Amino acid sequence: MKYLFFLISISISAQIKGVVKDSISGEPIPFVNIWVENETIGTTSEADGTFFLEASKQKSIVISVLGYERKTLKGSEISEVFLKPTTYDLREIVILNKKQSKQIEIGDIKNAIFQSFDNGPKIEAKFFPYQASYSKTKFIKEVTIFTDSRIDDATIKLHFYSVDENGFPGEELLTKDYIVTLKKGVIKHRFNISQFDLVFPEKGMFVAYEKLLIESNKTGTKYQPYVLYNYVERDFFYTYAYGKWSKQSGENSEKISVNEPSINLILSN
Repeated sequence: MKYLFFLISISISAQIKGVVKDSISGEPIPFVNIWVENETIGTTSEADGTFFLEASKQKSIVISVLGYERKTLKGSEISEVFLKPTTYDLREIVILNKKQSKQIEIGDIKNAIFQSFDNGPKIEAKFFPYQASYSKTKFIKEVTIFTDSRIDDATIKLHFYSVDENGFPGEELLTKDYIVTLKKGVIKHRFNISQFDLVFPEKGMFVAYEKLLIESNKTGTKYQPYVLYNYVERDFFYTYAYGKWSKQSGENSEKISVNEPSINLILSN
């Protein structure tokens, strides 16, 4: 029995080590999202593409990052992981008439009470519904996020999603990762994204943050930054866990009280 228990303990506490590389160039891919399928265990690859994951090698591991095809492998198959770059259809060139003489901020919560959490899921999304009035300020000029960081130069990844046919976060609106650097302290950060020429979708959109579990963000056993949240009532809330998006909603169309990441958008004409 002791021998059997010892084998089980080894299986549970096994560490999966690997490196993620571009299948064409062979270059390492940083900040890759790595999850144990159907579990909340996950990590992020370092700047040199390496990662360590505390999980059994018999588990299925989901490996994904924007700009590359998603891959699922058994932990025992992982050492060097090669991801194939995604092929994007070339878009027609469109001349956009952006005046930026008018702007509005959306998503702001009046009388908000901010809270910070460290033990939540790694990716959480805030939904921004479309309103007809946005046709006058349809370009996404800036994204803001309120964080509490204990270190300088903490990094975080921001995502912009369309809405799929089921109302879930769908395709990413950018073709490359958008990673931002944050200053130390409790700060509302503003990032200008007007260079991406994003137009607010008429079905609405999701904006999400992804916490990067990398050594440069680590303080003790915690990872920086802490994203601040607003306690609000919503019809639904989406969280990325178990390697997929899940929806939290009330029964009989009732609203639910949730902690929502304090992310806003600034639209312009």
